[in-house]
Amino acid sequence: MSSRRNFLQKLSIGALVPGVFGLQTEGSEFKIDHSIHGDSFWDQVRAQFPLTKDRIYFNNGTFGPSPTPVLSAIKNSLDETNTIGEYGHINPLRGELAAFVGIKESEISLTHNTTEGINIMAWGVPLSAGDEVIVTYHEHVGNALPWLNRAKLDKIVLVPFEPAATQAENLDLIKKLVTPRTKVIAIPHITCTTGLVFPIKEIADFAKSKGIFTAIDGAHGAGTLDLNLHDLGVDFYASSYHKWMLGPNGSGFLYVKEEQLDRLQAYQVGAYSDVGFDLKSSPPLLKGYVNTAHRYDYGSQSLPLIKGVIAAIGFHQEIGKEKIEARVRELNQYLFEGLDEMNQVLEIKSAKEADSRLCMVTFKPKKMDNEVAYKAIGKGGFRLRIVPEAGLNAIRVSTHIYNSKSEIDTFLNQVQKVLG
Repeated sequence: MSSRRNFLQKLSIGALVPGVFGLQTEGSEFKIDHSIHGDSFWDQVRAQFPLTKDRIYFNNGTFGPSPTPVLSAIKNSLDETNTIGEYGHINPLRGELAAFVGIKESEISLTHNTTEGINIMAWGVPLSAGDEVIVTYHEHVGNALPWLNRAKLDKIVLVPFEPAATQAENLDLIKKLVTPRTKVIAIPHITCTTGLVFPIKEIADFAKSKGIFTAIDGAHGAGTLDLNLHDLGVDFYASSYHKWMLGPNGSGFLYVKEEQLDRLQAYQVGAYSDVGFDLKSSPPLLKGYVNTAHRYDYGSQSLPLIKGVIAAIGFHQEIGKEKIEARVRELNQYLFEGLDEMNQVLEIKSAKEADSRLCMVTFKPKKMDNEVAYKAIGKGGFRLRIVPEAGLNAIRVSTHIYNSKSEIDTFLNQVQKVLG
Protein backbone atom coordinates (compact mmCIF):
# COMPACT_ATOMS: atom_id res chain seq x y z
CA MET A 1 0.00 0.00 0.00
CA SER A 2 2.86 2.32 0.88
CA SER A 3 4.60 1.82 -2.50
CA ARG A 4 1.29 2.28 -4.32
CA ARG A 5 0.65 5.50 -2.40
CA ASN A 6 4.13 6.77 -3.24
CA PHE A 7 3.61 6.00 -6.93
CA LEU A 8 0.28 7.83 -7.01
CA GLN A 9 1.85 10.79 -5.25
CA LYS A 10 4.65 10.86 -7.81
CA LEU A 11 2.14 10.62 -10.63
CA SER A 12 0.21 13.55 -9.20
CA ILE A 13 3.38 15.62 -8.99
CA GLY A 14 4.29 14.56 -12.53
CA ALA A 15 1.09 16.07 -13.86
CA LEU A 16 2.22 19.39 -12.43
CA VAL A 17 5.96 19.19 -13.04
CA PRO A 18 6.91 18.19 -16.62
CA GLY A 19 9.90 15.90 -16.85
CA VAL A 20 9.57 14.42 -13.36
CA PHE A 21 9.98 10.93 -14.83
CA GLY A 22 13.16 11.99 -16.61
CA LEU A 23 11.28 12.88 -19.80
CA GLN A 24 12.54 16.26 -20.94
CA THR A 25 10.32 18.44 -23.09
CA GLU A 26 13.24 20.04 -24.89
CA GLY A 27 15.69 18.49 -27.34
CA SER A 28 19.17 17.40 -26.41
CA GLU A 29 21.57 20.26 -25.75
CA PHE A 30 23.15 21.56 -28.95
CA LYS A 31 26.25 23.71 -28.83
CA ILE A 32 28.47 24.85 -31.67
CA ASP A 33 32.17 25.63 -31.38
CA HIS A 34 32.34 29.04 -33.04
CA SER A 35 36.12 29.08 -32.79
CA ILE A 36 36.17 26.61 -35.69
CA HIS A 37 35.87 28.13 -39.16
CA GLY A 38 35.33 27.14 -42.77
CA ASP A 39 34.15 23.71 -43.81
CA SER A 40 35.13 22.25 -40.41
CA PHE A 41 32.53 24.49 -38.78
CA TRP A 42 29.81 23.14 -41.06
CA ASP A 43 31.00 19.57 -40.50
CA GLN A 44 29.89 20.11 -36.88
CA VAL A 45 26.46 21.08 -38.11
CA ARG A 46 26.22 18.11 -40.46
CA ALA A 47 27.01 15.77 -37.57
CA GLN A 48 23.72 16.80 -35.96
CA PHE A 49 21.67 15.32 -38.82
CA PRO A 50 20.75 11.62 -38.91
CA LEU A 51 20.22 12.09 -42.65
CA THR A 52 21.64 9.09 -44.53
CA LYS A 53 25.03 9.40 -46.16
CA ASP A 54 24.14 6.77 -48.75
CA ARG A 55 22.93 9.52 -51.04
CA ILE A 56 23.26 13.30 -51.26
CA TYR A 57 20.08 15.17 -50.41
CA PHE A 58 19.55 18.19 -52.67
CA ASN A 59 15.80 18.68 -52.25
CA ASN A 60 15.43 20.87 -49.19
CA GLY A 61 13.05 23.08 -51.16
CA THR A 62 10.49 20.31 -50.75
CA PHE A 63 11.36 18.99 -47.31
CA GLY A 64 14.04 19.88 -44.79
CA PRO A 65 15.25 16.88 -42.76
CA SER A 66 15.35 17.68 -39.03
CA PRO A 67 18.51 17.54 -36.92
CA THR A 68 18.68 15.36 -33.82
CA PRO A 69 17.78 18.13 -31.30
CA VAL A 70 14.49 18.67 -33.13
CA LEU A 71 13.68 14.97 -33.28
CA SER A 72 14.54 14.60 -29.60
CA ALA A 73 12.28 17.51 -28.63
CA ILE A 74 9.34 15.98 -30.51
CA LYS A 75 9.87 12.52 -29.06
CA ASN A 76 10.38 13.78 -25.51
CA SER A 77 7.23 15.87 -25.67
CA LEU A 78 5.23 12.96 -27.12
CA ASP A 79 6.52 10.70 -24.35
CA GLU A 80 5.68 13.25 -21.70
CA THR A 81 2.18 14.14 -22.88
CA ASN A 82 1.26 10.49 -23.25
CA THR A 83 2.72 9.66 -19.84
CA ILE A 84 0.91 12.33 -17.83
CA GLY A 85 -2.21 12.46 -20.00
CA GLU A 86 -2.04 16.23 -20.55
CA TYR A 87 -1.81 17.33 -24.17
CA GLY A 88 -0.56 20.76 -23.18
CA HIS A 89 -1.03 24.25 -24.57
CA ILE A 90 1.21 26.06 -27.01
CA ASN A 91 0.32 29.65 -26.04
CA PRO A 92 3.34 30.07 -23.71
CA LEU A 93 5.57 29.35 -26.72
CA ARG A 94 4.00 31.75 -29.22
CA GLY A 95 6.28 34.58 -28.18
CA GLU A 96 9.42 32.65 -29.16
CA LEU A 97 7.89 31.68 -32.51
CA ALA A 98 6.96 35.29 -33.27
CA ALA A 99 10.25 36.80 -32.11
CA PHE A 100 12.25 34.58 -34.47
CA VAL A 101 10.71 36.34 -37.49
CA GLY A 102 10.59 39.79 -35.91
CA ILE A 103 6.89 40.14 -35.17
CA LYS A 104 4.57 40.48 -32.17
CA GLU A 105 3.09 37.45 -30.46
CA SER A 106 -0.35 38.80 -31.37
CA GLU A 107 0.52 38.75 -35.09
CA ILE A 108 1.31 35.06 -35.51
CA SER A 109 -1.18 32.36 -36.35
CA LEU A 110 -0.08 28.73 -36.22
CA THR A 111 -0.87 26.63 -39.27
CA HIS A 112 0.02 23.19 -40.58
CA ASN A 113 1.84 24.38 -43.73
CA THR A 114 2.30 27.33 -46.05
CA THR A 115 -0.75 26.42 -48.13
CA GLU A 116 -3.06 26.66 -45.13
CA GLY A 117 -1.78 30.16 -44.44
CA ILE A 118 -2.24 31.14 -48.08
CA ASN A 119 -5.85 29.93 -48.02
CA ILE A 120 -6.52 32.12 -44.97
CA MET A 121 -5.05 35.09 -46.86
CA ALA A 122 -6.78 34.34 -50.15
CA TRP A 123 -10.25 33.97 -48.65
CA GLY A 124 -9.95 36.52 -45.87
CA VAL A 125 -8.84 39.57 -47.82
CA PRO A 126 -11.81 41.79 -48.86
CA LEU A 127 -12.34 41.43 -52.62
CA SER A 128 -15.24 41.92 -55.02
CA ALA A 129 -15.92 40.69 -58.55
CA GLY A 130 -13.53 42.36 -60.97
CA ASP A 131 -10.85 43.14 -58.40
CA GLU A 132 -7.36 42.19 -59.59
CA VAL A 133 -4.72 40.07 -57.89
CA ILE A 134 -1.17 40.00 -59.28
CA VAL A 135 0.50 36.56 -59.32
CA THR A 136 3.32 34.96 -61.33
CA TYR A 137 3.41 32.14 -63.85
CA HIS A 138 5.82 30.43 -61.47
CA GLU A 139 3.45 29.74 -58.59
CA HIS A 140 3.53 26.55 -56.57
CA VAL A 141 0.15 24.85 -56.57
CA GLY A 142 -0.17 25.94 -52.92
CA ASN A 143 -0.32 29.59 -53.98
CA ALA A 144 -1.95 29.16 -57.40
CA LEU A 145 -4.94 27.05 -56.40
CA PRO A 146 -6.29 29.14 -53.49
CA TRP A 147 -6.34 32.27 -55.65
CA LEU A 148 -7.71 30.39 -58.67
CA ASN A 149 -10.44 28.99 -56.46
CA ARG A 150 -11.37 32.45 -55.20
CA ALA A 151 -11.40 33.69 -58.80
CA LYS A 152 -13.67 30.83 -59.82
CA LEU A 153 -16.16 31.40 -57.02
CA ASP A 154 -16.03 35.18 -56.49
CA LYS A 155 -15.10 36.36 -60.01
CA ILE A 156 -11.94 38.19 -59.04
CA VAL A 157 -9.35 38.56 -61.81
CA LEU A 158 -5.86 37.07 -61.62
CA VAL A 159 -3.09 38.94 -63.44
CA PRO A 160 -0.13 36.57 -63.93
CA PHE A 161 3.27 37.63 -65.25
CA GLU A 162 6.57 36.06 -66.27
CA PRO A 163 9.29 37.16 -63.82
CA ALA A 164 12.24 39.14 -65.15
CA ALA A 165 15.93 38.46 -64.55
CA THR A 166 16.78 41.05 -61.90
CA GLN A 167 15.25 42.56 -58.78
CA ALA A 168 15.08 46.03 -60.32
CA GLU A 169 13.31 44.69 -63.41
CA ASN A 170 10.81 42.75 -61.34
CA LEU A 171 9.96 45.80 -59.23
CA ASP A 172 9.38 47.84 -62.40
CA LEU A 173 7.34 45.02 -63.93
CA ILE A 174 4.99 44.84 -60.96
CA LYS A 175 4.57 48.60 -60.92
CA LYS A 176 3.50 48.51 -64.58
CA LEU A 177 0.95 45.75 -63.90
CA VAL A 178 -0.88 47.76 -61.27
CA THR A 179 -4.21 49.29 -62.29
CA PRO A 180 -6.98 51.02 -60.31
CA ARG A 181 -8.53 47.55 -59.90
CA THR A 182 -5.41 46.00 -58.32
CA LYS A 183 -6.14 45.00 -54.74
CA VAL A 184 -3.51 42.34 -53.90
CA ILE A 185 0.04 41.42 -54.87
CA ALA A 186 0.18 37.69 -54.07
CA ILE A 187 3.60 36.48 -55.17
CA PRO A 188 6.29 34.21 -53.70
CA HIS A 189 9.17 35.64 -51.76
CA ILE A 190 11.29 32.99 -53.49
CA THR A 191 9.87 30.99 -56.40
CA CYS A 192 9.71 27.20 -56.17
CA THR A 193 10.73 26.92 -59.83
CA THR A 194 14.05 28.70 -60.23
CA GLY A 195 14.61 30.05 -56.72
CA LEU A 196 14.13 33.64 -57.88
CA VAL A 197 14.17 36.10 -54.97
CA PHE A 198 11.78 39.02 -55.36
CA PRO A 199 12.56 42.45 -53.80
CA ILE A 200 9.66 42.08 -51.40
CA LYS A 201 10.55 45.04 -49.17
CA GLU A 202 10.52 47.43 -52.13
CA ILE A 203 7.35 45.82 -53.52
CA ALA A 204 5.65 46.14 -50.14
CA ASP A 205 6.61 49.82 -49.86
CA PHE A 206 5.16 50.48 -53.30
CA ALA A 207 2.00 48.49 -52.59
CA LYS A 208 1.40 50.36 -49.34
CA SER A 209 1.63 53.69 -51.19
CA LYS A 210 -1.14 52.47 -53.51
CA GLY A 211 -3.37 50.94 -50.83
CA ILE A 212 -2.68 47.40 -52.15
CA PHE A 213 -2.39 44.34 -49.92
CA THR A 214 0.77 42.23 -50.03
CA ALA A 215 0.04 38.53 -49.40
CA ILE A 216 3.33 36.66 -49.71
CA ASP A 217 4.01 32.96 -50.20
CA GLY A 218 7.03 32.69 -47.91
CA ALA A 219 7.60 28.94 -48.12
CA HIS A 220 11.32 29.45 -48.84
CA GLY A 221 11.92 32.58 -46.75
CA ALA A 222 11.96 31.35 -43.15
CA GLY A 223 15.19 29.52 -42.36
CA THR A 224 17.17 30.86 -45.31
CA LEU A 225 17.00 34.63 -44.97
CA ASP A 226 17.73 36.45 -41.74
CA LEU A 227 14.04 37.24 -41.82
CA ASN A 228 12.37 40.18 -40.05
CA LEU A 229 8.79 40.54 -41.23
CA HIS A 230 8.22 43.94 -39.64
CA ASP A 231 11.20 45.30 -41.58
CA LEU A 232 9.96 43.56 -44.72
CA GLY A 233 6.77 45.62 -44.50
CA VAL A 234 4.30 43.07 -45.88
CA ASP A 235 0.68 42.72 -44.74
CA PHE A 236 0.53 38.92 -44.72
CA TYR A 237 3.21 36.23 -44.96
CA ALA A 238 2.66 32.47 -44.93
CA SER A 239 5.46 29.98 -44.36
CA SER A 240 6.20 26.52 -43.03
CA TYR A 241 8.60 25.11 -40.47
CA HIS A 242 9.26 21.83 -42.30
CA LYS A 243 11.42 23.23 -45.10
CA TRP A 244 14.37 25.51 -44.43
CA MET A 245 13.56 25.84 -40.73
CA LEU A 246 14.28 22.08 -40.45
CA GLY A 247 11.31 21.62 -38.15
CA PRO A 248 8.63 18.91 -38.04
CA ASN A 249 6.16 18.09 -40.79
CA GLY A 250 2.72 19.58 -40.24
CA SER A 251 3.88 22.89 -38.77
CA GLY A 252 3.75 26.38 -40.22
CA PHE A 253 2.77 29.96 -39.48
CA LEU A 254 0.90 32.94 -40.88
CA TYR A 255 1.89 36.53 -40.14
CA VAL A 256 -0.91 39.07 -40.11
CA LYS A 257 0.11 42.68 -39.58
CA GLU A 258 -1.66 44.01 -36.50
CA GLU A 259 -3.49 46.82 -38.28
CA GLN A 260 -4.87 44.38 -40.86
CA LEU A 261 -6.47 41.97 -38.39
CA ASP A 262 -9.97 43.33 -38.80
CA ARG A 263 -9.62 43.46 -42.58
CA LEU A 264 -8.61 39.82 -42.99
CA GLN A 265 -11.83 37.96 -42.29
CA ALA A 266 -11.62 34.72 -40.31
CA TYR A 267 -13.84 32.03 -41.86
CA GLN A 268 -12.71 28.85 -40.14
CA VAL A 269 -12.97 29.38 -36.40
CA GLY A 270 -13.35 27.43 -33.17
CA ALA A 271 -12.02 27.28 -29.63
CA TYR A 272 -9.82 30.32 -28.81
CA SER A 273 -11.00 32.28 -31.91
CA ASP A 274 -13.71 34.22 -30.09
CA VAL A 275 -14.31 36.58 -27.19
CA GLY A 276 -17.55 34.84 -26.32
CA PHE A 277 -20.72 33.37 -27.78
CA ASP A 278 -24.27 32.68 -26.60
CA LEU A 279 -26.46 30.04 -28.22
CA LYS A 280 -29.36 30.86 -25.85
CA SER A 281 -29.70 34.47 -26.93
CA SER A 282 -32.22 35.33 -29.61
CA PRO A 283 -30.79 35.16 -32.16
CA PRO A 284 -27.71 33.11 -31.10
CA LEU A 285 -24.75 35.45 -30.79
CA LEU A 286 -21.04 35.45 -31.66
CA LYS A 287 -19.70 38.35 -29.65
CA GLY A 288 -16.56 38.80 -31.72
CA TYR A 289 -13.06 37.56 -32.46
CA VAL A 290 -10.01 37.73 -30.25
CA ASN A 291 -7.94 40.79 -31.07
CA THR A 292 -4.96 38.74 -32.26
CA ALA A 293 -4.03 36.52 -35.20
CA HIS A 294 -4.82 33.58 -32.92
CA ARG A 295 -8.37 33.88 -34.27
CA TYR A 296 -7.22 32.06 -37.43
CA ASP A 297 -5.82 29.00 -35.66
CA TYR A 298 -8.52 27.31 -33.67
CA GLY A 299 -8.90 24.35 -31.37
CA SER A 300 -6.21 22.04 -30.03
CA GLN A 301 -2.65 22.32 -31.33
CA SER A 302 0.11 19.71 -31.19
CA LEU A 303 2.48 20.59 -28.37
CA PRO A 304 5.08 18.01 -29.52
CA LEU A 305 5.21 19.62 -32.97
CA ILE A 306 5.57 23.10 -31.51
CA LYS A 307 8.28 21.82 -29.15
CA GLY A 308 10.03 20.59 -32.30
CA VAL A 309 9.70 24.03 -33.86
CA ILE A 310 11.13 25.66 -30.74
CA ALA A 311 14.09 23.27 -30.94
CA ALA A 312 14.54 24.17 -34.63
CA ILE A 313 14.58 27.85 -33.71
CA GLY A 314 17.17 27.13 -31.03
CA PHE A 315 19.23 25.22 -33.60
CA HIS A 316 19.22 28.20 -35.97
CA GLN A 317 19.98 30.67 -33.19
CA GLU A 318 22.90 28.62 -31.88
CA ILE A 319 24.47 28.64 -35.35
CA GLY A 320 23.41 32.24 -36.07
CA LYS A 321 20.78 33.43 -38.54
CA GLU A 322 23.24 35.67 -40.39
CA LYS A 323 25.77 32.86 -40.61
CA ILE A 324 23.13 30.49 -41.98
CA GLU A 325 22.05 32.94 -44.69
CA ALA A 326 25.68 33.54 -45.66
CA ARG A 327 26.34 29.79 -45.91
CA VAL A 328 23.20 29.17 -47.94
CA ARG A 329 24.26 31.91 -50.36
CA GLU A 330 27.83 30.59 -50.51
CA LEU A 331 26.72 27.08 -51.48
CA ASN A 332 24.25 28.44 -53.99
CA GLN A 333 26.89 30.55 -55.70
CA TYR A 334 29.35 27.66 -55.74
CA LEU A 335 26.76 25.42 -57.37
CA PHE A 336 25.73 28.11 -59.86
CA GLU A 337 29.32 28.72 -60.97
CA GLY A 338 29.96 25.00 -61.37
CA LEU A 339 26.88 24.49 -63.54
CA ASP A 340 27.58 27.66 -65.51
CA GLU A 341 30.86 26.13 -66.68
CA MET A 342 28.79 23.45 -68.47
CA ASN A 343 26.84 25.91 -70.62
CA GLN A 344 27.58 23.80 -73.69
CA VAL A 345 25.33 21.01 -72.41
CA LEU A 346 22.86 22.75 -70.09
CA GLU A 347 20.94 25.99 -69.68
CA ILE A 348 20.62 27.54 -66.24
CA LYS A 349 17.08 28.79 -65.64
CA SER A 350 17.88 30.55 -62.37
CA ALA A 351 18.82 34.22 -62.26
CA LYS A 352 22.41 35.20 -62.90
CA GLU A 353 22.13 38.14 -60.51
CA ALA A 354 23.30 36.95 -57.08
CA ASP A 355 20.72 39.04 -55.18
CA SER A 356 17.99 37.25 -57.13
CA ARG A 357 19.21 33.82 -55.97
CA LEU A 358 19.53 32.27 -52.54
CA CYS A 359 19.00 28.54 -52.08
CA MET A 360 18.10 26.89 -55.39
CA VAL A 361 19.54 26.50 -58.88
CA THR A 362 17.46 25.12 -61.74
CA PHE A 363 18.87 23.93 -65.05
CA LYS A 364 17.74 22.17 -68.20
CA PRO A 365 19.79 19.84 -70.46
CA LYS A 366 20.31 21.10 -73.99
CA LYS A 367 20.91 17.79 -75.75
CA MET A 368 19.03 15.26 -73.62
CA ASP A 369 15.44 14.72 -72.56
CA ASN A 370 14.97 16.29 -69.14
CA GLU A 371 13.28 13.27 -67.57
CA VAL A 372 15.99 10.95 -68.84
CA ALA A 373 18.73 13.25 -67.52
CA TYR A 374 16.99 13.60 -64.15
CA LYS A 375 16.83 9.84 -63.66
CA ALA A 376 20.40 9.29 -64.84
CA ILE A 377 21.82 11.95 -62.54
CA GLY A 378 19.73 10.64 -59.67
CA LYS A 379 21.20 7.15 -60.09
CA GLY A 380 24.49 8.64 -58.95
CA GLY A 381 22.99 8.95 -55.47
CA PHE A 382 21.25 12.33 -55.53
CA ARG A 383 17.78 13.46 -54.46
CA LEU A 384 16.65 16.24 -56.79
CA ARG A 385 13.33 17.66 -58.01
CA ILE A 386 11.76 17.95 -61.43
CA VAL A 387 10.18 21.36 -62.11
CA PRO A 388 7.04 21.04 -64.24
CA GLU A 389 5.68 24.42 -63.09
CA ALA A 390 5.53 27.21 -65.67
CA GLY A 391 6.28 24.62 -68.36
CA LEU A 392 9.98 24.64 -67.41
CA ASN A 393 10.46 20.85 -67.33
CA ALA A 394 13.81 21.42 -65.69
CA ILE A 395 15.85 20.02 -62.78
CA ARG A 396 16.04 21.85 -59.45
CA VAL A 397 18.90 21.56 -56.95
CA SER A 398 18.34 23.04 -53.49
CA THR A 399 21.12 23.07 -50.91
CA HIS A 400 21.08 23.79 -47.19
CA ILE A 401 23.51 23.99 -44.27
CA TYR A 402 23.97 20.22 -43.99
CA ASN A 403 25.34 20.13 -47.54
CA SER A 404 28.98 20.71 -48.47
CA LYS A 405 31.07 21.89 -51.39
CA SER A 406 32.50 18.39 -51.75
CA GLU A 407 28.95 17.06 -52.26
CA ILE A 408 28.40 19.75 -54.89
CA ASP A 409 31.65 18.72 -56.60
CA THR A 410 30.47 15.11 -56.67
CA PHE A 411 27.18 16.26 -58.16
CA LEU A 412 28.86 18.40 -60.81
CA ASN A 413 30.99 15.44 -61.86
CA GLN A 414 27.86 13.32 -62.22
CA VAL A 415 26.13 15.99 -64.31
CA GLN A 416 29.17 16.22 -66.57
CA LYS A 417 29.26 12.45 -66.90
CA VAL A 418 25.57 12.20 -67.82
CA LEU A 419 25.30 15.25 -70.09
CA GLY A 420 28.74 14.89 -71.66
